[in-house]
Amino acid sequence: MYAKIKSVGLYGLKSFDVVVEADISRGLPRFDVVGLPDMAVKESRNRVRASVKNCGYTFPYERITVNIAPADIKKEGAVYDLPILIALLKAGGQIKTPTGVGVPTDDYAFIGELGLNGEIRSARGVLPMVLQARESGVKSIFVPAANAIEGSVVQGIDVLPAGNIKDVMAHLSGVRKIEPVFQALREEEIWSDELDFADVKGQHSAKRALEIAAAGGHNCVLIGPPGTGKSMLAKRIGSILPEMTFEEKIETTKIYSVAGELPQGTRLIAKRPFRSPHHTVSAQGLTGGGTNPKPGEISLAHNGVLFMDEFPEFDRRAKESLRQPLEDGVVTITRSTGSVTYPSNLTVIAAMNPCACGYYGHPTKPCTCSEAAKKRYRDKFSGPLLDRIDLHVEVNAIDYEQLSGKGEEESSAAIRERVNQARAIQNKRFQGTSIACNGKMTPRATRQFCVLSKEADDLLRESFDALGLSARAYDKILRVARTIADLAGGETIELAHVAEAIQYRGLDRKYWGS
Repeated sequence: MYAKIKSVGLYGLKSFDVVVEADISRGLPRFDVVGLPDMAVKESRNRVRASVKNCGYTFPYERITVNIAPADIKKEGAVYDLPILIALLKAGGQIKTPTGVGVPTDDYAFIGELGLNGEIRSARGVLPMVLQARESGVKSIFVPAANAIEGSVVQGIDVLPAGNIKDVMAHLSGVRKIEPVFQALREEEIWSDELDFADVKGQHSAKRALEIAAAGGHNCVLIGPPGTGKSMLAKRIGSILPEMTFEEKIETTKIYSVAGELPQGTRLIAKRPFRSPHHTVSAQGLTGGGTNPKPGEISLAHNGVLFMDEFPEFDRRAKESLRQPLEDGVVTITRSTGSVTYPSNLTVIAAMNPCACGYYGHPTKPCTCSEAAKKRYRDKFSGPLLDRIDLHVEVNAIDYEQLSGKGEEESSAAIRERVNQARAIQNKRFQGTSIACNGKMTPRATRQFCVLSKEADDLLRESFDALGLSARAYDKILRVARTIADLAGGETIELAHVAEAIQYRGLDRKYWGS
């Protein structure tokens, strides 16, 4: 007796079609699972056997062979429990309608881990697997009830929530149908943030720089003494990040689903991520890894912000691991089982003190560091990595009058309105391309879209020679100037836009002496 069932597999962020075949034949009782399964898949034999027995069905004590195709791709995880069980019951003739007719299952796909009592438990990566099933023409897919909300955002396929194999069998037999779920986002779910720039007194130049960073997706470093508000400012950038497109929401939710970090009950991640790992994080924690490579902090910040407070204190390998993702927009993890590529279209916000004691350049507190100590501290931020940062911002100490002032500061809502307008211009500009924002423009796109007025071009030419800028710094100044022009609603990059962009490239000369 033979049966086959459709399912979906997952490797990294990519899903692939799976066919689970079951053959029951005469011979000594044996249960083999083939098709390059890992240990979790092999152990499904015990979970399936106990589930069948405890739910009142008959387990076939004969020679059982289950093949999970395609056989050349390693199968990992417990998501194949449910399709294996359904394939066995179908091969044994136990799935029938009340009239005794067998049930067609070709229009269904199945994913889910089984408990010994037949419970269907939650799984990682349900969203990308549901998307793959839809692309393959599957009409309905059974998913764990705990993941139903996650899969419900996908249109064009019926997502059937199942809490127990009895529910699945009742649906297939026509006794009690499971209603598909689809829930659109409510407007009030899309945006809420308690942190607001109105809470930050002064620091208008730093706020302006973070507005530019949010509007164009530019990397930024904040340098200043302790207590000047660097962390306070950086943590509020989430309140001014632009709204995500639907494609960006799907991409972000897929990553969190694969990583197993999608909050319970979340339909779709509609707010740009803000990740803030501790400085003790390893290079693998940032880039991702493991036997079955999972996304790291860099990919979890995709379409959002990665905030690295006390940047020099991070491990050197961890810091330098940022260089390739910032340049290429992807993280590639290679293991013996293959390579996995995760997207990393993120904005890095780094915060640091100007020296080890923190008071170099402070107006009232003297620095106690020797010149050698200052150099050792700053050398923890390498030149190649600093060159990849678009905005260098000095955050100075504020005086008592500013701190105690009664005047109101500009709210995040007002700043975010300008950011959204600038990002809308960029979305229209880069429509039909893979470019998400100004900060991610390719050199060719930079030449095409960063058109300078004659006065702006003259200023940039003089600055390039006077400051000894690199080719990468030149491109980054153009992209920042393009964002400043977008915030001003200008088509052409004017003198004032370039002048402001150039001023964000001066701190490397002040502190690093380059």
